[in-house]
Order: sequence, then structure tokens, then C-alpha cells
Amino acid sequence: MDLLSRLLHRDGLMLIIDKPAGVAVHRGPKGGASLEDAFDQLRFGLPRPPALAHRLDKDTSGCLVLGRHRKALERLGRLFKSGRIGKTYWAVVEGAPVGQEGEIDLPLGRLDATRGWWMRPDPLGLPARTSWRVLGGSPDNALTFIEFTPHTGRTHQIRVHAQAMGWPILGDPIYGSGRREDSAPLHLHARAVSVPMQDGKPPVEAVAAPPEHMRAGLARCGWNGEAQP
Repeated sequence: MDLLSRLLHRDGLMLIIDKPAGVAVHRGPKGGASLEDAFDQLRFGLPRPPALAHRLDKDTSGCLVLGRHRKALERLGRLFKSGRIGKTYWAVVEGAPVGQEGEIDLPLGRLDATRGWWMRPDPLGLPARTSWRVLGGSPDNALTFIEFTPHTGRTHQIRVHAQAMGWPILGDPIYGSGRREDSAPLHLHARAVSVPMQDGKPPVEAVAAPPEHMRAGLARCGWNGEAQP
């Protein structure tokens, strides 16, 4: 796997790469290939490869932040935990929301301890908050192009929130209708990230182009390949 061609940002503290869809970020309990296996390509002279500062789901593409050494990872960990890192996601969802923007404030808990990290709305769960705005839609209202901004970092947060609102993400094999072998891949993309890594300096920002498998759905919703406002 060539990660050098997917590098979006590099400095002495961190890297930001454009994660491909369909690849797990780290090896799971059942083993198998993962993105971490290729991190040695990204040492750039340091004695050790970078490490994950956060996670993206296997089927989610886009901006992934890596710390280049222990102190950088500690700093990034604090920033993610405190919610200071800005994250923007693009998704194509099934159906059409009522309105053009809003906020989903819906606590999340584990669906079932035997089902791994599957989540569900749970009034006794952990707080979870996501803002959204419509960027486009198909003429028949079958699909909508939405920008999501998560303000908390719960597992599968955007996917569960979208399902709970009645417009699941296209191709979602867990929370949507993408359970058939011939279904579309997950249409969720980590579009941009903003990292205030050093106090007193502008945040580091990176933007990732949407993956090939999302482009037809985005085009149906009016996206013309240019950056959105």
C-alpha cells in the first residue's frame, strides 16, 4: 500500500494522510492487513514510524491524523479528548431531512456487548452531539449530500445519528440498508480536519478529495467536483 502518495500534511510533529476506504486502521482481534502495516513508509528519518492519534472506521475514507513521536501523540490525545480538533465529514444519505441544517443531540450506548462496537441511541449513554447541513440533494429526494460536524467523538456517532434521524448513510452495512453483497460501499468521508497543534500559531488544516465510489452519488446531489462553501 502506497501511503506516500496519500500524504496531505507533514511537519515535525504530525502527519495527515488520506485514508482509503475499506482498510482497517489497525489490526483487529482476528488479524488481517491494516493501515498500520504501511506506517514504516512514513518515518521520514525518525527512528520509529508514526502512530494513530485517532481512529476512522474501516469503510470511512479521508483525513487521518498521525503523531510522529510520543510527545506529539500526547498533545494530539489531549486535543482530541477536549474536542479542540475540528472535524468535517461528507456523506450521502438515503432520503431527505426536514430543513437545511440542525443539530443532533442524542446520547449513545453499546447495542450489545456481544456485538463489538455496534452502538444505539441510549438516554443513559454517553453524550453525543453532531451538527449537520444540507449541501445538495437528488431531484427525486432519494439521496441527500450532507456535511456533518461531530462535536463529540463516540464510536460510529455520525452513522447512528443519521440512522436515528431517518436518513441512514448510503451503503452503511450496520446502520443502513447496505447489507447486501451488491450494495454500495459506505458513503462517509472525513473531508477536513483542523488541528491547533501549537499555541499561538494557526491550526494545521487538511482537506481530502472524496473517494471514487462516492462521486456518482455526490453528482446526483448536485456536486460538480468543486469545493463546497
